[in-house]
Amino acid sequence: MFRSTKALAISNARHLSTSAILRQEAVGTVGTVPVKRPVGGFRGGILGFFFGFSFASALSIYYLQQDNKIASGLLLASVEELQQGTGKISSHLDRLQTVEKELAALKSSGAIKDDVTKVRGEMKKVYDGLHLELLDLRAHVWGVEQDLQKVVKTGESVDLT
Repeated sequence: MFRSTKALAISNARHLSTSAILRQEAVGTVGTVPVKRPVGGFRGGILGFFFGFSFASALSIYYLQQDNKIASGLLLASVEELQQGTGKISSHLDRLQTVEKELAALKSSGAIKDDVTKVRGEMKKVYDGLHLELLDLRAHVWGVEQDLQKVVKTGESVDLT
């Protein structure tokens, strides 16, 4: 437990020495010796940070590109559906335009209600005129029958004019 004086002299001499080897040697220290970090350790931390950052950035860019591809595909499908719908609507509009043209042609060539009532009135006049002529003809035929019966009964000749 007691140190010899020679050992004390050597330990004191070591503390007082200025050589590089003796300075690094720690004699009689209590606890752990602090270890000097090399300068590259700081660089390694920065390099690790940049490596992790670049890896995370690359991974996020990859996922963003995948999402972009999916969204582009969905958008393209929507555009194609819209084109098909637009084609159907334009074909329906073409059919409607042809129907409207045919309807306009029928309206221009068809009779209007006023025309129909006008023609109906004219037909009534013609029918009434024919009815009157028929009545006149019957009256004339009746007169001829009367004259004929007179002739048959009397045997005389009758002037037909």
